Amino acid sequence: MLKTAECVSPRHPDKLCDRISDAILDEYLKQDPLSRVAVETVGSHGRIFVTGEVTTRAKEIDIPKIVSDIVGDGYALDIHIVAQSPEIARGVDQAGEGTGAGDQGIMTGYATRETDTFMPKEYELARGLCQAVYEKYPYDGKTQVTVDADGSIASVVCSFQNAPTVDLRPLVESVIPGAHAYHINPTGDWSQGGFDADAGLTGRKIIVDNYGPEVAVGGGAFSGKDPSKVDRSAAYMARRVAVDYLEKYPDAQAVLVKLAYAIGHPEALMAVAIVDGVPEDVEGYDLTPNGIRSFLQLDAPVYADTAQWGHFGRGFTWK
Repeated sequence: MLKTAECVSPRHPDKLCDRISDAILDEYLKQDPLSRVAVETVGSHGRIFVTGEVTTRAKEIDIPKIVSDIVGDGYALDIHIVAQSPEIARGVDQAGEGTGAGDQGIMTGYATRETDTFMPKEYELARGLCQAVYEKYPYDGKTQVTVDADGSIASVVCSFQNAPTVDLRPLVESVIPGAHAYHINPTGDWSQGGFDADAGLTGRKIIVDNYGPEVAVGGGAFSGKDPSKVDRSAAYMARRVAVDYLEKYPDAQAVLVKLAYAIGHPEALMAVAIVDGVPEDVEGYDLTPNGIRSFLQLDAPVYADTAQWGHFGRGFTWK
């Protein structure tokens, strides 16, 4: 069975939007750890639009500076941020002290013994290659790796802005040697990238943010959302539980954790860990939003770092 995963660089237009949204979130959390934040960013051809809902005790956030620090100057910036909907706030607050889930949804977490980071092999190969190329060519770019059933590398795809193919190919082959096929800048060398080449949008790379396409996700995006949004915090918790269960069962090869919530309710409606295909109830964890927030230390302004290179397998508190 062939397995394929991709990775995108921090200068990819969608990732630029994720980074802006999460950098804004961090600034609110630095001043008020209980800020309610849901910020979306759109970037395209000289224009950037930042919108969303924020309820906070923080003072004014310098959003133009945040945007400029990430993408530079020369963009027409439109900011439209309003207070959180009172009905959504009621859902979070009605259980008392902000303990209700910020939305309904299903969240998944995964861990496998295929790699030291407990991430899928094809995912780690694509990410490692993208990081290696980005170190030399810090521009817009994408990588993709296909792994065969026997563990051999069936194909490698790498497209990077301002990276001449004649130089890029030996770099890629040195990072992932012995692939059956290499596709390096398949349409030729290119120099126009980021918002100059394509539109970007927060939350459009959720498979890259998670585990690659072989592992199902609940569908919720992460970036720009504070921990009261369980599609972020509970997904992080699901990963932590998956890693813990993999360590709990030394002979297990893979664990998939599934959590589900209803808006306004603190307790998970579903909490199951599927260990090598065998399901069991998740026990021994506080899976309420406040419990997750405290256990994983999610009030800290760590989110800008999550918006590049994926949210899992990178040493965060949720592992």
